[in-house]
Amino acid sequence: MIFAVWIPLLVPLLAVPAARRLAESLPPRAAAWLLTGCAVALAACTTAALGLLLTAGALRLPPVAALGHLSLPLLGGDPVVSLPAAAAAAGLLTACALAAVHRARRHHTELRTARLATGAHPASGDLCVLPDSAPDAYALPGRPGRVVVTAGMVRALPPDEREALFAHERAHLAGRHHLFLLTVALAAVCHPLLRSLRAPLAYALERWADESAAVRVGDRRLTARAIGRAALASRPGLPSHRPGTVLAATAGPVPRRVAALLAPERPAAPPPRTTAHGRRLIAAALLACVAFSAAAALDAAADLHETVEVAQGEATH
Repeated sequence: MIFAVWIPLLVPLLAVPAARRLAESLPPRAAAWLLTGCAVALAACTTAALGLLLTAGALRLPPVAALGHLSLPLLGGDPVVSLPAAAAAAGLLTACALAAVHRARRHHTELRTARLATGAHPASGDLCVLPDSAPDAYALPGRPGRVVVTAGMVRALPPDEREALFAHERAHLAGRHHLFLLTVALAAVCHPLLRSLRAPLAYALERWADESAAVRVGDRRLTARAIGRAALASRPGLPSHRPGTVLAATAGPVPRRVAALLAPERPAAPPPRTTAHGRRLIAAALLACVAFSAAAALDAAADLHETVEVAQGEATH
């Protein structure tokens, strides 16, 4: 177990760059699911590895061994290594749990504060218009979800572009995109390398909403124009009711998103950064990394279970 248990902690060094590279060449929706699923799988394997390290060290403590009727000499391993590793794993697991609870509570508090701030203003269906002069628009999840837009943003866009902007925000609500971000944020507390998946995920979610809005209004150029004009009108430095955990059409690399919306209309679009063969190789490498990490965690768990059974059997004789 001593070797296999470390593999899930090291696999993200290869898996995270592979996931980021593969997501660049996938459609937005597929990229969002890929990044989120990869983060969850790697976080689960990391947590399992830390749990196994903690368990292996705890079993070597005489009170725990006596409680489980274990023979300490047959547990194997070097206590000089296993006990400090277990203490470190316990500290990391505690820190991860506290960070996850804090992150989830902050997410809930920010959304509740935003809903209270917008609840006093009239709403037409799922649309809530704030009297603020600073241009802003965002999707506020909840029951019901709302598209929040300020009077400044309404004045900044003509009616057709306004509808495209609303369609973008409604796509965020319909796809429950905030849950993708929250899931990756919670997974990232388990392994620091997973934090680098948030930026490409946020971009994929914005592109997903862009494409949904373009289909809804039936005009890609109009959608690109609405997003570009809204981004130019917004003023990031001004106070806003927008929570830090929600998505908005003006977020992320807007020029890149606009270019992606206009790309199908260009006669000579640039070639993709990754060929189909390259995508298959990266996908195979990523799948192998995740499978290897899960297999290593299972192998370490099986080895620990076998060791415990041997130690229990000897202690009962």
